Amino acid sequence: MSDLDTVFNDSWPEDHRSGIVAVVGRPNVGKSTLINRILGQKIAIVTPKPQTTQRQQLGIYTVEHGQILFKDTPGLHAPKHKLGEFMVASAEDALKDADLILWVLDVAVPPQPADEHIAQTISHLGGEKPTVLALNKADLLQAVNREANIAAHKALVPHNHAQLVSAMDGSGVNELVNEILTRIPLGPRYYPADQVSEVNMRFIAAEVIREKIMLHTEQEIPHSVAVEIESFQERSDNMSYISAIIYIERESQKGIIIGKGGSMIKQIGSEAREELAAMFETQIYIDLRVKVLKNWRNDENLMNRLGYRIIKDE
Repeated sequence: MSDLDTVFNDSWPEDHRSGIVAVVGRPNVGKSTLINRILGQKIAIVTPKPQTTQRQQLGIYTVEHGQILFKDTPGLHAPKHKLGEFMVASAEDALKDADLILWVLDVAVPPQPADEHIAQTISHLGGEKPTVLALNKADLLQAVNREANIAAHKALVPHNHAQLVSAMDGSGVNELVNEILTRIPLGPRYYPADQVSEVNMRFIAAEVIREKIMLHTEQEIPHSVAVEIESFQERSDNMSYISAIIYIERESQKGIIIGKGGSMIKQIGSEAREELAAMFETQIYIDLRVKVLKNWRNDENLMNRLGYRIIKDE
């Protein structure tokens, strides 16, 4: 586990296992929902829109005899802009660094062309790493195509184990986690047992605001939006102030985000405030502004400014 430089000072049994698990799959197959289900709380935003996850997010699952570091990656897809290239590179980097690959598939439908591409990517970048298939959306699997769909997904890539799961109702999830624990290497505990993520409060706030925008807007708006936390202040023991800028790419999109009489941005702020207050266990005041940042998804300098840092191979 080369990218973990320090070990948390804690005690663990001699047979303790720990490892990085790259969670991959095409967009909208339920990767984030599955990770949230495993961790028992929300660390990744979830919407019905494809490509909701834009950056790697680390979810930390700890039991007495093991610690799994789940890297929830952007969905592997054919990129159409610099942001898409960043998202795909982020997912591919996770494959290279992982101790185990967890491929989440939508078993309710036959394999898609994008699944064939992911199979090739896993074969190319995965090396000899163990691969586990999470055949998700088992609750939607129809009896008439059950065996055919399962067999077709299993045939996509050589793997060590395939598990039917439902991230929505939790069926099969415990069995999946136990299987992963047996296949990651022996190792120490890298994070405290009660820590479930390494992201900070500013990142969480930005992601929650972006989630609400994605849930309430259509067409090109959701994926051309970036959120920057300008200020995050704890003004008292029970109240925090968040100032955020919502960036969009075109002037015509600004009115959609604001809404008639400010109705849309008020709804986004209200829902984000309610969720963040529950997460942080404090009152939240949110100030949202909308600015145009033309063509930011194709400008590497602007992407770096917004936290999408592209690391190129030497």
